[in-house]
Amino acid sequence: MKASNIDSTPEIYLREEESGGPDRSASPWQHVITPEEQEIYRTAGFGKPFEGEIRPALLVIDVQYRSVGHARLPILESIKREYPTSCGEYGWRAVPYISRLIDAFRARGFPVVFPHVAYKKNHDGQRFAEKAPAIMSIPPKGYEMVKECAPGAGDILLPKHHASAFFGTPLVSYLTTFDVNCVVVTGTTTSGCVRASTVDASSYGYHVIVPHDAVFDRSQTSHAVNLFDMHSKYADVMSTEEVINLIPLTSVQKGPFPAE
Repeated sequence: MKASNIDSTPEIYLREEESGGPDRSASPWQHVITPEEQEIYRTAGFGKPFEGEIRPALLVIDVQYRSVGHARLPILESIKREYPTSCGEYGWRAVPYISRLIDAFRARGFPVVFPHVAYKKNHDGQRFAEKAPAIMSIPPKGYEMVKECAPGAGDILLPKHHASAFFGTPLVSYLTTFDVNCVVVTGTTTSGCVRASTVDASSYGYHVIVPHDAVFDRSQTSHAVNLFDMHSKYADVMSTEEVINLIPLTSVQKGPFPAE
C-alpha cells in the first residue's frame, strides 16, 4: 500500500482524503514550538512525508515495568515508590495505544519486535550509568514486560544494552529477512531510545513512522520537542489511528515469525 499524499509541513497530519486536510490543532508540539520556529522549518523545506509502498514492522521499545511502574501513579510518586526509571502515568497513557498497534500488526501478519532493556549487571552500566547511576538499582521484576503489551507466540524478543534498538543487536538481520522497508517505532523514551532507534533506522534507509500517542517520556517538553524534530528530519509522526489506517491489510510474507 502506498502512503498517502500528506501535508509536507513539520506538523502532525491526517490522511487528507479522510480528513479534508491536516489537523493543525492536533499537533503534539504546538504548545512548545513557536509559530516562528515552525515557519523556519517550513520555509527550509523540512518535514516532507514519505510516499511509496510500505512493508512495516512494529518496534515495541522498553515497555517494561521499569518504564511505567506496576501501578498507575503520577510520575514523581512512581519514581519514589517503585523505579527511578519510571515515567509513571505518562507511560500508562500510551499503553492502550501500543497494545492496539500490537494487535493490528499481529492480525495482519506483520512482524512485531520487542527491543528491551537487558538486565543490567555490574559491567553493563557503562557510560550511561555514569550519567544516571540509578539505572543499576532496578530489581529483576522491573525488567518484566508490561502485561498489556507482552510478547506473544511468534513475536521477536531483542535484548539491548544501549539506547538504539539497532546498536549491537541483530535487528537489521531480522528486518532484512522479512523484507521490511518501514518501522513503526513505539515505546519509551521519546527523547532517548525511541529517538536513537528512529535516527538509526533512518540512517539504515528505513522509512520510519512514530505514533505520537504510542511513545512516552518523563519530560513532556522533551517529548514534544523530539516529536517535532523527528517529524522534521527522520520520521513521519502521526496518531495510532492513522498508522492502522495506513498499513496494508495483510503482509505478503506471513508468519509464523521465529520466537526468540
